[in-house]
Amino acid sequence: MPERLGLIAGNGRFPLLVLDAARTSGADVVVAAIKEETSPEIEQHGAAAVHWLSLGELSKLIDTFHRENVSRAVMAGQVKHKQIFSSIRPDWRLAKLLLSLRSRNTDALIGAVAKVLADEGITLIDSTSFLQPLLARAGVLTRRAPDEGERRDIAYGREVAGDLSRYDIGQTVVVAEGACVAVEAMEGTDATIRRAGEIMASLHGTASTLSRRLTVVKVAKPEQDMRFDVPVVGVATIEMMRDSGATCLAIAAGKCLLIDGEQVIAAAEDAGITIVAD
Repeated sequence: MPERLGLIAGNGRFPLLVLDAARTSGADVVVAAIKEETSPEIEQHGAAAVHWLSLGELSKLIDTFHRENVSRAVMAGQVKHKQIFSSIRPDWRLAKLLLSLRSRNTDALIGAVAKVLADEGITLIDSTSFLQPLLARAGVLTRRAPDEGERRDIAYGREVAGDLSRYDIGQTVVVAEGACVAVEAMEGTDATIRRAGEIMASLHGTASTLSRRLTVVKVAKPEQDMRFDVPVVGVATIEMMRDSGATCLAIAAGKCLLIDGEQVIAAAEDAGITIVAD
């Protein structure tokens, strides 16, 4: 049997795009779809095989890839961090891994899984390997550039987000006039933006000195491992920003995927949101 590429698929459109791009490049792709996360649509994208696994079934993942002659694999799509600590029952291999960790942040968790896979002869490759054109280019990506107030909030937000990312707490902060309104933890980017919007809405009609305009800053980690947890922005993020009163998005050039490509820019233009990558 010829060597095949493994795809460990999380939620969202990211794994679907990777699957399509890998197939276009000529790869036979074996999908390990996570029951708790992956869209059923993955079945319709021409994979050589799709195997459905629970998030806790690390041994089954390894056995499946061995059986399918997979020695290289890519992780694509978010797996909600809080799922790890939900009612999902880990198998013996994952339970042993979890007990060995000093911390249970994203890098520690997925990095340990990557090491177990490597020990089993399965190498994880960069999750952006097949999607390089979707990485944000440096500069202002929309017609409107950030104004002076938004630029100040970007600078402050990057400072705060940079400190958070060093501890692998989250990659996104939401700022209004130099005040940090919300920071990302386990809930994810879109939920963080929603929470910021709700906080600002709660101030409506009060004597608040804060503008309701929000700036969203999403950074990469200082030593971003491109094999997993790559920053991603899609149309849904822009829609959440619009609904929450955000007017500016700052992202990491060359390390953040615009998962819906030009649709992200178009949605931002329609909503009056400026996007800048640095």
